[in-house]
Amino acid sequence: MAKSNVVVRDRGSAQSSNALVDDGYGAVQVLSALAQETRLAIFRLLVQQGTEGMAVGEIGERLDLAGATLSFHLKELTHAKLVSARQAGRFIFHSANYRAMNDLIDYLTRNCCGGTTCDITCAPSPKRKRTSS
Repeated sequence: MAKSNVVVRDRGSAQSSNALVDDGYGAVQVLSALAQETRLAIFRLLVQQGTEGMAVGEIGERLDLAGATLSFHLKELTHAKLVSARQAGRFIFHSANYRAMNDLIDYLTRNCCGGTTCDITCAPSPKRKRTSS
C-alpha cells in the first residue's frame, strides 16, 4: 500500500471554539499578515479609526499608496480576518476586526507567568518625552 503525503496539523484544543485565533496555527496566520510594513501601517490606521473604519480611497491617500498596492494588502489582511469590508453606496469601507486582534492578544498572553499572578502589565507604557541635549 502506498504512503499518503497528506500532512495533518494538530490544531490543539481551543479555549474558546468561537475564537478567531485559538491556536498556534491561527496566530501564525495573523502574525504573518502583520509582519509586513505596509500591512501593519494599514491595520494600525484602521484600529485608530474605530468601528466605522475608513474608505479605501482615504486609506490610500493617508498612507500614500497606489490603488493596486492597497488592494493587495487589504486582501491579505482580509484573508487573515484582521480587516472586514462593507459597502456604503459607491464607497467601500474597511475596518479593523477588534475581535481577531483581541483573540491574538489573548492567545499570546494566555499563559503569562505560567498562569500565576504576576506584576507584568500587558498594556503599552506611556511614551516618554525626550529632552534635547
